Amino acid sequence: MANDMFKREEMKKSFWRSLALQGCNTYARQQGLGFGYAMIPFLKELYKDDPEEYANSLLRHTELFNITPQLGTFVMGVSMAMEEEAKNNPDFDRGSISAIKTALMGPLSGFGDAILWGSWRTISIGIGLGFAAQGSAFGAVIFVVLFNAVAWAMRYFGYGLGYHKGMEFIASATEGGLLENFTVAAKILGATVVGYMICKTVGFTTTISFTFDGWTTSLQKDIFDAFMPKLLPLVLSFVTYHYVKKGKKTTTILLGLVIFAFALAIIESLPVFGG
Repeated sequence: MANDMFKREEMKKSFWRSLALQGCNTYARQQGLGFGYAMIPFLKELYKDDPEEYANSLLRHTELFNITPQLGTFVMGVSMAMEEEAKNNPDFDRGSISAIKTALMGPLSGFGDAILWGSWRTISIGIGLGFAAQGSAFGAVIFVVLFNAVAWAMRYFGYGLGYHKGMEFIASATEGGLLENFTVAAKILGATVVGYMICKTVGFTTTISFTFDGWTTSLQKDIFDAFMPKLLPLVLSFVTYHYVKKGKKTTTILLGLVIFAFALAIIESLPVFGG
């Protein structure tokens, strides 16, 4: 489907313009205007002798569009290859270009959100926090580098893959179950990393103890840890997540945690609880 336009300057310009995909988000078209903006250099070169079709192509590519931004270049590549086919083949159905874009939004967004934002971002944060917890200032740098290395790889390689073999790749990955299996595996890995982060980074213990007939029972050591080590950090994380999912503001949740910590400290200081 595609010819040698991929190496031309217009393709490079469109790639860099794709970074502005969300620069003009609207309720009506989502990322549509950003997608059309990115396609301008390519379309202007492709239809330089046909102003009317150039205008029509701009209308096609400013329609409603929404996807994981890092995978937007893949759809751009597919769209460019189809636009070239449309120009070279008079019988080509130009309506299929918009149809393919719409069809790709859902599966690719599910894949991209699960892999990049749901899993890899969590993994990168976990690695960065591991260094930061040791007092290293490189923790934040490591997170930024790790996350963006994968994000930029998805942008760059997805662009060429979409242009040269986009539809063939999607068809084989979907029919063979590769896309679905990889997404499920990434979600499991992400959940595992979240569990590790809770264990290593959430510090929540209590010094409350009870004394009966000369026997002292520690609430933390003899009950919580005996049942399941790191139980309190896990419970606290789930409670916090519950309020986040309910739409509570982050500042409200943080304020609540501070008040809870002060209240617990006062309780622990009482003589009846071993204070």
